[in-house]
Amino acid sequence: MLSMERIPDQIGYLVLTEDGAVLTSGGELENDERVANIIIGLVSLINKDNSKAFFSDDFEKISITYDHHCYIICLSNKKIHVVKKKLNPPSGLSSDGQLVEI
Repeated sequence: MLSMERIPDQIGYLVLTEDGAVLTSGGELENDERVANIIIGLVSLINKDNSKAFFSDDFEKISITYDHHCYIICLSNKKIHVVKKKLNPPSGLSSDGQLVEI
């Protein structure tokens, strides 16, 4: 099993039960129940109209992308795995998104 700390560019992680309890966490998301509640709400919303069980195969991954970081949410083994990753600007762009001459 891959340790969540070893994921490249991760700056935080959560592992949640299907009811939103935090099993393990680290980095910027350590014991962050606010983010856990938001993630559970999102996953529940996606599965709301689904007649199957909570952990169905309707999606494999949810990505939420911001300018400088993203959240990646995966369902596995009746658990919700959340990783917050740092995003590096594409070459030719500064950290604030401005075009830089090379």
